Amino acid sequence: MLRPKLYTLLKTKQDRKEFTKKTILREVMAGFVVACIALPLSVALAIASGVTPERGLITAVVAGFLISALGGSRVQISGPTAAFVVIIYGIVAQYGVDGLIAATFMAGIILTAMGFLKFGSFLKYIPYPVVTGFTSGIAVVLFTGQVNDFLGLGLKDMPAGFFAKWQLYFNSLNLLNPAALFIGALALCIIIFWPKKIKWLPAYLAALVVTAAMAQIFKLPAATIESTFGVISAGLPMPKIPVLTLEMISSLIRPAFVIAFLAGIESLLSAVVADGMIGKKHRSNMELVAGGIGNIVSSFFGGLPATGAIARTAANIDNGGRTPISGMAHGLFLLLMMLCFMRYISMIPMAALAAILFVVAYKMSSWRSFADLFKAPVSDIAVLLTTFALTVVKDLVVAIEAGLLLAALLFMKRMSDVYRVSKADDDILDEVRHKDDIDLKEITKNVVVYEINGPFFFGAANMFVDTLENLADCKVLVLRMRSVPAMDATGYHALYKIYKRCRANNIYMVLSHVQAQPKKTLKKFGFTEQTDGVYFCKDIDASLQKAKELVEVK
Repeated sequence: MLRPKLYTLLKTKQDRKEFTKKTILREVMAGFVVACIALPLSVALAIASGVTPERGLITAVVAGFLISALGGSRVQISGPTAAFVVIIYGIVAQYGVDGLIAATFMAGIILTAMGFLKFGSFLKYIPYPVVTGFTSGIAVVLFTGQVNDFLGLGLKDMPAGFFAKWQLYFNSLNLLNPAALFIGALALCIIIFWPKKIKWLPAYLAALVVTAAMAQIFKLPAATIESTFGVISAGLPMPKIPVLTLEMISSLIRPAFVIAFLAGIESLLSAVVADGMIGKKHRSNMELVAGGIGNIVSSFFGGLPATGAIARTAANIDNGGRTPISGMAHGLFLLLMMLCFMRYISMIPMAALAAILFVVAYKMSSWRSFADLFKAPVSDIAVLLTTFALTVVKDLVVAIEAGLLLAALLFMKRMSDVYRVSKADDDILDEVRHKDDIDLKEITKNVVVYEINGPFFFGAANMFVDTLENLADCKVLVLRMRSVPAMDATGYHALYKIYKRCRANNIYMVLSHVQAQPKKTLKKFGFTEQTDGVYFCKDIDASLQKAKELVEVK
């Protein structure tokens, strides 16, 4: 159902009862707390992505408000997330900020189309090792990118390669800034040990306030946002539709699809987690449409790609958020903070932001889930390590493509291993030995029975043809298909090839217990009506009876 959750809540009389003065105040307060969490994260993630800090705030304001207002979840909080850092950094490095804005706009269109085409359910079937591999890989890359600011090395023009970065870090330890390291370590300690009971001042924001105040009071010689990026503009810029050329579209189509893919996956994962926390159900396709619209409008203001953020969504729920009003309030509070406090935001030390991203990277690494996957079959471990390694040493686009391709190939191999074509004569005779109307001697002499087990698809087609290579010694071929749940075009053509061989050798073909999907496929190809010498029977008894009749005719 493509209806925003907010629209449904306001339209239904029973749901409208949730909107009282008390509950609305609770929603607004939840939005304020989430805004306090989102502010430092949005700034830090924008800087880690290679763009100016206000772009992260713009994304959280614009996309955060729109996705909450139009989305299919009651409590989803959207904005920039760590999953995008690697892909954004690569796009900015290769195509510049204009290329990033264009890719975000294209990704928004793709996401919207995915929602209207009802792809929400399909995204749930992405293999778990692929998701774990690239999220853990992103965490490693994110952590690596913050070492420079955390140690205050002041390195410019950082190399793109993972190993090259670490080599440069080790060679530059003599440039370590003790003040920056102190600020970073202090911020890290505050985040880790900050009392959770103080909900009105989240740990991330407390770390920034304390370290910024100390840096200013004691004149600590550490880089800040202002010293690194200059004066940061407050408020939203005038919207501007991105200019796209055919050359730009062709260059950015792959990263745009990856952005859309990541946005869809992370939004729906976050929405599922939120559903479990509040006992409600989200609308996945509406969430994709809202995410697409949010990204499109975010690109108009020069923002970054946005998606549902699990940590901010959980914080929203913990603080009483139960309707989209809290998410919309979070966007409005962030806008107010931009307008009123941007000059103070500019005083935040870069080392403190690096400490925040260290914690984000740790939480994102899902190292327990990563380690648990080593208990899985070897094929899953191969997918996990391939996706992880390529994310770290190459880039996210290649990692996802390779991970999905490898997972698909291994799945086909696994299905092929399950698939069996076995000569079933003895088993069949045991089943019908007690039946007086079937001549066992005649059946044994002139009829060959094979049973097919498993999906009849392209990965199993050659095995089927090879197994039925020699058919010249029988008069009737019975194929028992009760255990074939599905058949694709390649499977059909393999069956048709055996049929042609049967016709060439004057052998009848009897298909026993064909299930609905394979029968539908055969019907579409015209096999059920137009094929001579082929008979369909409801079970093996009817098939053997038909075989007996055909033998007598011959």
